[in-house]
Amino acid sequence: MTIRKKTLLGLLLLSSLVWGQSTLAQATDGSKRLLVMGDSLSAAHNIPLELGWVNLLQQKLGSEWSVINASISGETSAGGLTRLPDLLDEHQPDWVFLELGANDGLRALSTAALEDNLRAMIDLAKQAGARVLLIGLQIPDNYGPIYQQRFAETYPQVAERRQVPLVPFLLEGVGTEPEFMQADGLHPTAAAQPILLRTVWEHWQASR
Repeated sequence: MTIRKKTLLGLLLLSSLVWGQSTLAQATDGSKRLLVMGDSLSAAHNIPLELGWVNLLQQKLGSEWSVINASISGETSAGGLTRLPDLLDEHQPDWVFLELGANDGLRALSTAALEDNLRAMIDLAKQAGARVLLIGLQIPDNYGPIYQQRFAETYPQVAERRQVPLVPFLLEGVGTEPEFMQADGLHPTAAAQPILLRTVWEHWQASR
């Protein structure tokens, strides 16, 4: 995925953890629960909340499921790890969709720390009786090939070592298409959300 370098500052300005942007809510009273832990890519950044891929997932699943979207714009893997225990205790999900790490990468944080945080979150979810779907991400080319490769390899390595299903890249078919990206070059448009949902859905269904 190629992202214009000049847009990176914009994402960093969004990196503060603003709880008001969270969509932490139980959508239905369904018997099965699905918790989404993500960043702005899952928090419907700058588009109507009901058009985001997580809300579309709730619509697709229907009343038998409750989808809890605990995604926050600017969230890092460390922030997600801090919040996850309370969320698991409160919602007791059957599944956890883990979409974190983009802000780690854009801040050039340690990929080893990212891996540790992802592993710890997966372990916590499993200990709570939930199954986990890990959602992979990528970072811009201008971070250099070595860091970019290490970052990209983190997700399949964690998925293999923790034996969880993987979505290789959330923005597959979206990130390189201008018509599917907002003006900042970082966040998908409303039109892209069904594509994100399809990507996640296909890998999730293959793992069930």
